[in-house]
Amino acid sequence: MPVFSITGDIDPFLLVSLKRGEKIFCESDAMVMMEDALDLKGQMRGGLGQSLLRRLVNEESLFQQEIVAVRGDGDCLLSPATPGAIQILDVSPKASFVLSDGSFVAAESTVELKARMNNLGGALFGGTGGFVVMEATGHGKLAVCGTGSVFTLDVVQGHPITIDNKHAVAWSSGLHYEVTLLQQQGGLLGSLVGSVTSGEGLVLKFSGQGQVIVCSRNRGLFSRQAGNSG
Repeated sequence: MPVFSITGDIDPFLLVSLKRGEKIFCESDAMVMMEDALDLKGQMRGGLGQSLLRRLVNEESLFQQEIVAVRGDGDCLLSPATPGAIQILDVSPKASFVLSDGSFVAAESTVELKARMNNLGGALFGGTGGFVVMEATGHGKLAVCGTGSVFTLDVVQGHPITIDNKHAVAWSSGLHYEVTLLQQQGGLLGSLVGSVTSGEGLVLKFSGQGQVIVCSRNRGLFSRQAGNSG
């Protein structure tokens, strides 16, 4: 199977080593370098419907890149669109993940990215993909990226955690999450005032059993800065 590793300290690369016949897929324009034994082509994975939904969720091209080891073993270097760290996750039938906007970098061909409906709160207010989010299922390696550094949090039954919604990168599909305001004294008005004064705004409350990958920098702030610079 392809070997995924991370190389570099600041804005690292994803290094993938493939044996002859193996293949991966990655976000559009992720490829930085590949050896001569490898071929790259665009592919509309999952058909037109899934490709259109991915376009709506991640603002990606309709076509993802597929890299195949055609003429022998070879390596490729990939780079995410946003500056920051890369996290490699193990996807299995017992461990699927929901991905936040723009966090996908690459995956083995045995991992499937499919669209699923978001909950109403997340769709309207959460900044986690609108009415449709992407879910990674199947089995194999999955690489995601976050702005700044990334950290994995373990959520256990009976101990929910609260995360600023702009710092969520990916989370276990089995987790329950809801979009809410930080709880303050004084009911809704107190929460609204507290939200304004604390600067936190809306947050995601996760409960159940699973993992949440967070990043150190505000993903929404970076997106706005990138848009203004363009």
